[in-house]
Amino acid sequence: MAADKQRERRAGELPRATGQLVGRRTELAQVAQALQPHRMVTLVGVGGVGKTRVAQSVAAQLQPELKDGAWWVALSGLRDGELLPHAIAEALPMAHQTAVPVIDALAHYLAQRNLLLVLDTCEHLTRELRPVVERLIGASPGLRILATSRRPLGVAAEELLTVEPLPVPGPGTGPERGPAEGPETDAMVLLAERAADAVPGFTVTASGRADLERLCRQLEGLPLAIELAAARLRELSPAELADRLADRVSDRFSVLGDGDTTAEANTGLHPDTAAAATGDVEPIWHQALRTAIGWSHQLCTPAERLLWARLSVFVGSFDMEGAVQVCGDDRLDPKEIPQLLAGLAEKSIITWEPTAAGERYRMLDTIREYGEGWLRSLGEGREFRRRHRTWYLRLARDGDAAWMGPDQYAWYERMHAELDNLRLALDSCLGSADTRIGLGMAGDLWFLWYACGLAREGRHYLERALAAFPGPSPLRLKALYAYGLVLTELGDLPALEECSAECTALAARFGEAEDSLAKSVTVVTAALRGDAVTVLKLTDELHARHSRSPEAMLSVPGLGSLSVGSHARIAMGMAEEALVGLDEMRQTCDTFGESWMRAWGDSIRAQAELALGRIQDAELSARASLTVKHRMHDSFGSGMCLEAIAQCAIADGEAERAARLLGLAHQLWDALGRPQVGIPTWVAAHEDCVGRTREALGDPAYDRAFHIGYRTDLDAGIAQALGGAVPT
Repeated sequence: MAADKQRERRAGELPRATGQLVGRRTELAQVAQALQPHRMVTLVGVGGVGKTRVAQSVAAQLQPELKDGAWWVALSGLRDGELLPHAIAEALPMAHQTAVPVIDALAHYLAQRNLLLVLDTCEHLTRELRPVVERLIGASPGLRILATSRRPLGVAAEELLTVEPLPVPGPGTGPERGPAEGPETDAMVLLAERAADAVPGFTVTASGRADLERLCRQLEGLPLAIELAAARLRELSPAELADRLADRVSDRFSVLGDGDTTAEANTGLHPDTAAAATGDVEPIWHQALRTAIGWSHQLCTPAERLLWARLSVFVGSFDMEGAVQVCGDDRLDPKEIPQLLAGLAEKSIITWEPTAAGERYRMLDTIREYGEGWLRSLGEGREFRRRHRTWYLRLARDGDAAWMGPDQYAWYERMHAELDNLRLALDSCLGSADTRIGLGMAGDLWFLWYACGLAREGRHYLERALAAFPGPSPLRLKALYAYGLVLTELGDLPALEECSAECTALAARFGEAEDSLAKSVTVVTAALRGDAVTVLKLTDELHARHSRSPEAMLSVPGLGSLSVGSHARIAMGMAEEALVGLDEMRQTCDTFGESWMRAWGDSIRAQAELALGRIQDAELSARASLTVKHRMHDSFGSGMCLEAIAQCAIADGEAERAARLLGLAHQLWDALGRPQVGIPTWVAAHEDCVGRTREALGDPAYDRAFHIGYRTDLDAGIAQALGGAVPT
């Protein structure tokens, strides 16, 4: 049953729909039909028309028919187009800690799969998106892409479908109909449903129907405008709202200067002339939506308006702590911000969403763009972008300080939830005059790059930061250390050797802490070369330095001296001695509640116990490590644990199980690009396991069992491996 649930969950990953989709049956059928002959369909239309919601519904409808599911890639928060392949890889259940370019790893991963990829909100990434999409479509015959955008993307395979506003009541359809007949158009259905959500007991009455129909016509059937109007019915009657819309009294865009098309283009609030210049299918900003957002803004309190403007500096989602730290000052009391957030959520300006990282908030792009324009008109844009950057610099430093402790899972979830904002802050730092700040942030985020499955993205930012601030400094040494860890994960030995040489030269200028970082890079370089003697010498030096206190041991150089040193001892035939160091490592980790390095220790412990013939103990250690590695999406660590369990299986005479586990592990090595990251002792152990398993089963039976493991859903296979079997 657990395996079945895992398979169902990983058949795709789509955002949770909020509310029932109203209407759109014709559009859903058209999109589904268009995706049969066409490799890519782009839903185009004005802001607020419901492109994302239509894409969600189509993906959910098609998901059961697709062998490898439907996967959602939210792009509204992505500002660096070079990271587009990373964002797609991050959304898929693939390993992408690989030394090859991510676009190559993506193409390889998708080549044999039958799935739907939904790219949501693409209009700001058209230049970078075209070559990525064309490469992926060319590599994978079973891939279909559904995109949403305010304008065509210009991809050769693209089929355009325009999402129109919802049908509205005609001008003569008024109060002569009784309430029992119910609303007749999709726009009226949506308004009535959302009004009932906002106002308990709300119903469409004969006397009120005409005003509601007038509202739908004035709002041009735009779903976002209708939802904003429905939220206003808490304070105003339908007649009052319709009168305000008719008079255009509530359109407050005049404060931004409607005649300034340059300013509007900068915020995404383009007039019709700007839309024509950019080649959009329709005018991006309808008067109805301008007006609906404008009077939503008017009906907010002054404090809510100010918070709305300041929240526009966030991309993607944000949490309450971030909102308080970035937006609070003497004009906006930080203690009031929680209540103001609740007020904005009640008015549909922001949405509240529970996540694995806790409660978070999100603002639709069209709403955020309006707030961004107000922030600029207030003269606060530069200041609050600076405060946003400062907050995420602090978050990176806090994560660095807290990672080696009891809250690693919480930090893992939080930093992934904040990824769009962290990227924005890093880009801001590296694009500023003082690139030293960006270098420090990229180094502080070593744990995000190395321990949280973002090695390729870490390489991208670390290389940018190191190139931008080349002078010698402790910050550079820390960034080089982070770079060395990333290169180890990617198995790029030539680049790692260059990094190690610079670390060693630079460390001579500074103190003991910097020397420990440099020695750690040299240690992993020697490990990838298979130089156990050098590893043992350096890890003993690091251990002597860091074993002065348990607190000093709680670091990657300290704990790494035990884990990598134990690996070297196993390679030199000293498994019993290795277990002594691993016992010390386990005790230190358990004292401080540390999980990530403890899992590495358990993985190496499995190798020591295998060498000593303790098969059951080895498998228990490998499973303990796999539990943590898989939860943190550590593909390299998970692969090593599966290999260890396979070695236990063949040692225990379970050849078929071993072959299936090897096939399951090969999914990870296939995507990583370099099995066992090329570490000679681990490569040799793998080859020995394959050889013994083939000999026990014979080639045909081995190949069949291996293929079953290779084609098993990874999550389901790992769940079974943790239970001691693999799926049949």
